[in-house]
Amino acid sequence: MIRRRLCRGPVAADVSARIRCAVISLGLISALLAAAGARAGGLYLNEFATPSMGAAGAGAEAVANDASTNFAFHNPAGMTRLDGHHVSLGAGLLVGKTEFDTDSDTPFAGGDGGDQAGLAPLVGSHGVLSVTDDLRLGMSVFSISGAALDPDNSWAGRYSLQEIELLTVTANPSVAYRVNDWLSFGAGAMVMYADLTYKLAAPPVSPPVGGAGKVKVDGDDFAFGFNFGALVELSPRTRVGLIYASKMEPEFSGDLDVDTGGGPSFSTSSDVELTFPQLVRVGAYHELNDQWALLGTVGWEDWSNFDKLLVSTQAGSNPIPTEWRDTYHFSGGVHYRPTEDWLLQAGITYDTSPVSDGDRSAYLPMDRQIRYAIGAQYQWNERVNVGGAFEYIDLGDARIDDPDILTGDYEDNRILMIALNVNYRF
Repeated sequence: MIRRRLCRGPVAADVSARIRCAVISLGLISALLAAAGARAGGLYLNEFATPSMGAAGAGAEAVANDASTNFAFHNPAGMTRLDGHHVSLGAGLLVGKTEFDTDSDTPFAGGDGGDQAGLAPLVGSHGVLSVTDDLRLGMSVFSISGAALDPDNSWAGRYSLQEIELLTVTANPSVAYRVNDWLSFGAGAMVMYADLTYKLAAPPVSPPVGGAGKVKVDGDDFAFGFNFGALVELSPRTRVGLIYASKMEPEFSGDLDVDTGGGPSFSTSSDVELTFPQLVRVGAYHELNDQWALLGTVGWEDWSNFDKLLVSTQAGSNPIPTEWRDTYHFSGGVHYRPTEDWLLQAGITYDTSPVSDGDRSAYLPMDRQIRYAIGAQYQWNERVNVGGAFEYIDLGDARIDDPDILTGDYEDNRILMIALNVNYRF
C-alpha cells in the first residue's frame, strides 16, 4: 500500500518522522485532490451557471449564442458570432449528498460520517467586446467555493479526512478572429488561484504514541495554462466546434501542523505538486428546423498524465502513484423553441471513471459520472435574455477497498445544481 511504499529508509527512523511519513502518505494527498473538487472530483466541471448548463454542456463548443462562449470549456472562437458587446452573468447553488457505507471489516471502528457534503455557490461572469467586424476580445471570471466534504470527526475514515474547505477563482481572458464566412479561431489564457484548508485525525503509528491526534494542512497557489478553440460553420443551421485546454500544475505551498495527542508534535512547511491535465473536446450543433436542434460533444482528458503526486516536506520528497487512466466524455442534448421567445433545453452527459475499482483508494474516491439536465431561456427583449437550469449528477458508488485504512462504498453520492443567468447585449 502507499503507506508502506513511503515509510521506508532513514526518513522513518524516529517516531516523529514516522508520524510525518504516515500523515503525508495517508492524508496530505487527499487535501490536494480536494482542490480538484472545483472540477468535480478530478473530472472537469461543465457547470458554471452558463446557459449551456441546461443541456448538461452538450454542444457548448458550437452553440455560441451568448458571452459565455468565451468560457475556457465552451469555445472562445464562438465570440465571432456575436454582434455588438455582450455580458453574461450566472449564479447558482450546488447541493451535495454524500454518505459512505462502511464494510463490517473496515480497519478502524467508527460511523459512516453522516452526510459529508455541503453547499457551494456557483458564480460565473463573461464579457465580449467587438473590436472590429472580425475581431473579438473576451473575459471570463468564475469561482466555486465552500466546504467540499465535512464528515463526522469520529467516522471510520477519519485518518483520511475530517474537513475540507476550498476556494478557487479563475480568470480567462481570450481573443477570437473570424478568418472567413465559415471559419473562426480563438485562444485564451487561464489563471487560477486556489486556497485550501484540510483537517484529519493523525494516523496511528507503530509503536503507538499518545491519544487521538489532529492534523491541519493550509496551502495556496496560482496555476497557469492556455486554451484554444476553432469554430466551423458548415451552414446557417450546422456548426462544429473544437477546443483544447492545456494542463495546469499548481504547487500548493503551505503549513503542515501535527498534534499527536500526547506524543511529539511538529509543524513543517509542505509542497504538493499535482497535474490538472490537458483535454480535447469536439461539439456539434444542428438545427433540424426552426423549433428543434440537436447537440452533442465527445471529449478526451489526459488523466493518465496524473500518474503521481509529488509530496515534499522538510523530511524529503516522495512521488505517490495514483494508477489513474485517461477519461472520455460523451454528451447529447436537444433544444426546442415552442415560441420565438422561449428556448427549452435538456441533456445528458457521461464521463468514464479515471481509476479501476482495484486501484481506488480513500485519497482518490473518483468514479464515473452521469449528468441529467433541463433548462430554459427567455428572450425578455431585444437586448436581454434570462434563463435557468437544473442538473442532477450521479457520482457512482466509488468503491474503496483499502484494507489498511477504509473499506466500503458510497451508498448515496450525488449533487444537485440550480442556476440562473442573465445575458445582456449592448
